[in-house]
Amino acid sequence: MTFTPDQLRDADRRVRELSSPARQLQAALHQAEGYRNFLASLTGLLTAVFVLKGQEDLSKLAHTPRWIVIGLLITGFVALIVASSLGVLAVHGRPGEEIMLEAGRLLQYEKDRTRTVWLLVEWTRWLALLGVLAIAAAVILTWVVPVHSAHR
Repeated sequence: MTFTPDQLRDADRRVRELSSPARQLQAALHQAEGYRNFLASLTGLLTAVFVLKGQEDLSKLAHTPRWIVIGLLITGFVALIVASSLGVLAVHGRPGEEIMLEAGRLLQYEKDRTRTVWLLVEWTRWLALLGVLAIAAAVILTWVVPVHSAHR
């Protein structure tokens, strides 16, 4: 495919614009907002699934499976809480964070903040996955593990 000189100049201008620290930070923050919203809705959905579909009384489970389920639930919810916190931190930054109002420092801040946002989003993704898998495993265990014989 052949491009005209005008098309190439326009594409080059757009590349320079998209690669600017301000635009990179804007893109990172936009992605972090999406992950934060996804995580919030996912956490609500998982909570509803567990409440509606999980074992109503974990004390009916045998000793070891009961503690495994409790451990998975704690792990899952802690992972989701930490992921949510990191998502908020990625989008909004630390309260009272000061931005230096000098051109060089602003550019450096935008570059550093972009790297920080991407790192926080990556941690958010992995913690959300861990949380989802842990809670799903806990729910599945409550479905498949037989109840303790003393409570039958």
